[in-house]
Amino acid sequence: MGKRTWKKRPYLPYIAPAMIIMTVLTVFPTLFLYAISMTDYQLGWELSRVKFVGLENYLRLFAGGDPDFWNAVYISLLFMAVTTAVEMVLGFFIGKLLCETEFKLKPLVFAVLIIPIVMTPSIAGNIWKLMLNSEYGIINYFLGLAGLERVAWLDADRAFFSVVLADIWQWTPFVALISYAGLCSLPADQYEAAKIDGGNGIQLFCYITLPSLRPLIFLTMIFRTIDSLKIYDMPFVLTQGGPGNSTEFLSLHIYRLANAQNGLIGRAAANAIILMAISTVVSKVLTHCQRKEESQ
Repeated sequence: MGKRTWKKRPYLPYIAPAMIIMTVLTVFPTLFLYAISMTDYQLGWELSRVKFVGLENYLRLFAGGDPDFWNAVYISLLFMAVTTAVEMVLGFFIGKLLCETEFKLKPLVFAVLIIPIVMTPSIAGNIWKLMLNSEYGIINYFLGLAGLERVAWLDADRAFFSVVLADIWQWTPFVALISYAGLCSLPADQYEAAKIDGGNGIQLFCYITLPSLRPLIFLTMIFRTIDSLKIYDMPFVLTQGGPGNSTEFLSLHIYRLANAQNGLIGRAAANAIILMAISTVVSKVLTHCQRKEESQ
């Protein structure tokens, strides 16, 4: 039976090492996460002290036992919606503009667009933290030159907006480059035929461009929604989740429970499972919408 399986699937010896590594690095830690989320384990405890509590950690969350949990879920979903929407629209517009315009400095524009993408979020966060500083930040410096008042960008009222702005700056080029590649790959004969039939720019965009790029748009949207849901580096460097809990995203809430609040590993693991479930549901919904559109 084993030899027959190898003969039917000759590719297995080549992918088996990668499958084993992925199993060790993903499946086992995930199973451990599920198990530890059903205990009262705290950092530094001996295993003999750990008690199985079942779904108590999850019931605590949904019953309001952790008042910061729902705020973290709310601002995480709001951040995901705002950043994804702005990045998709703005990135697509930039990609379309680059595809339809030819100029000598175009390679330089591509180089500039790549810089934020290859920059690690922690470094980008430090750069924005300096730029947004209320005393010596360059943004307030230019506001002063324009005769405007200085703004406390990282206070409780504006910190969320500042993190949104930094994320949009870093990941809009990613959407722009993918959109540019997709737009430039579209065949020109469809547009020429539509123009001959009297189609205008809006009709060309709605009936040719969007349907042709729909799979690419959905794939990019899935990437950005999942990345924005689990964002950690940027807000941690910029605000450390504050002031208060105004930027305490679910990932930062998990960190606070596990490291900065008596090492509540069991409760933090339950929060991590919830974050993973939200990410899975969002990706499934987007994938379902994509398949539904393709079947029509």
